Amino acid sequence: MLPRLFIVAAPLALLAACDSSPGADAPAAAPTAEPAPAPSAAPTPAASPTAGANTLMLEGLGDLRIGQAVPSGSTWAERGAQASDTCRTINSPDYPGVYAIVEEGRVRRITAGERSAVELAEGIGVGASDKDVLAWFPFPATPHEYQEAPARYLTAPNAQSGDPALRFEIGADGKVSLIHVGTMPVLGYVEGCA
Repeated sequence: MLPRLFIVAAPLALLAACDSSPGADAPAAAPTAEPAPAPSAAPTPAASPTAGANTLMLEGLGDLRIGQAVPSGSTWAERGAQASDTCRTINSPDYPGVYAIVEEGRVRRITAGERSAVELAEGIGVGASDKDVLAWFPFPATPHEYQEAPARYLTAPNAQSGDPALRFEIGADGKVSLIHVGTMPVLGYVEGCA
């Protein structure tokens, strides 16, 4: 078996010998082999996120869309959840552990909580560490309303823009307890419709 360097250098030397440009008589430099990067066990922020059926996106989840009415004929409905004339919460048996807040007839927030298999395209779901969240989303932190630090909220800096944004609730264990996608002020509600 020929050495690897010879297999790479020999064709380069032949090409150089056929070159009629000045300096073509100079020997070709052998390329240096660089070690291949080690494969990463965890996705990195440079990796391309992908979306699937259980992917929570800024636009919404499945057929439920932020800023739009609840689709007629969908499985999203009130099921004994908090409701009022101006605000109601809905859920779907297709998405256990997920609920949405509807105000003025429009979906304003979708929340993934315990028992939820829903994740963001980046692979972040309930139970992820705050370090995993911050690797993808270096959001500013604010104190949690009901739990002591290290519990806190990580909210997208663009949340006040009126566009859909992300908010993570980090529990005292340093793990994601809830993921919210929606628009302010509903994105910042800490007790359902309040």
